[in-house]
Amino acid sequence: MKTANKLESLTKGVDPRFRKPAWRLAVRASRGYGRLTARFRVLPDYLILGTQRGGTTTLQKHLTQHPRVKSARLSKGVHFFDVNYERGELWYRSHFRTGSGRRIVGGPYPMVVGEASPYYLFHPLAPSRIRSTLPDAKLIVLLRDPVTRAFSHHRHEVTRGFEDLDFEKAIEAEPSRLAGEEERIIDDPGYVSHAHQHHSYLARGLYDIQLRRYLDHFPANQIFVAESADLFRQPEELYERLLRFLELEPYAPDYFEQLNPTTGSTRVEPSTYARLREYFAESDERLSEIIGQQPSWAEIRSSDGKH
Repeated sequence: MKTANKLESLTKGVDPRFRKPAWRLAVRASRGYGRLTARFRVLPDYLILGTQRGGTTTLQKHLTQHPRVKSARLSKGVHFFDVNYERGELWYRSHFRTGSGRRIVGGPYPMVVGEASPYYLFHPLAPSRIRSTLPDAKLIVLLRDPVTRAFSHHRHEVTRGFEDLDFEKAIEAEPSRLAGEEERIIDDPGYVSHAHQHHSYLARGLYDIQLRRYLDHFPANQIFVAESADLFRQPEELYERLLRFLELEPYAPDYFEQLNPTTGSTRVEPSTYARLREYFAESDERLSEIIGQQPSWAEIRSSDGKH
């Protein structure tokens, strides 16, 4: 993120009419340099896998306040193990710092490098790809109430221009939109499914399925699972636990800030809300068995439909 800030500072004095082209040129030059020096760059130590609209941007920002933690060079996430895998490992390496940059000037400890790409949790091929490339990586998962996550996801896609159906119609259309998409992704690893990535409002909330995929490839002690609600209710405690998981010394950030909050509101029929609570009930029970405790949202069974 610091690299992005440096690039931004380079365009501060540029005429506003040319600022965007100058920014794009600076980014292109930085990425080109990254590709040229890719073989000397490191792979990440940790990945924030998801879930989408679960606070991954905020968590990555919190982590990178620690003096030993660094993100990808130009963005919080690279999306290599989901939609860019065909580009190869050198392309992935180009997004991180060089091996010599792992050392903190004046300090004895190496930097810890990571990225956050929330489609990793849901993509069916990501676990095996990550295992092949980063077998020792520490994996971080933030889980949000699947009902409110679905509402937020829908608003997010509408805002981005990827959705033109209202919420009820979108979840009604979801089964037909996703039909056969996961199978095609598995059969054709180069295939990128727009519907699977952008219209999976309910499917992404079936956390037990997604976590089981990762547990089929990684030992449980390499996976850190928390609720996104804890990130906002008690960030200090979650941050402390996460630093222990990453084997980092304690550190107290100056502040904890929520990024990319959900804006606007969606009026959801109470019957739809109740139906979704029931839809996720069995998955939540299986999730409880996996994580060893009942998720906080599992007891919620009614609402007035405003979210």
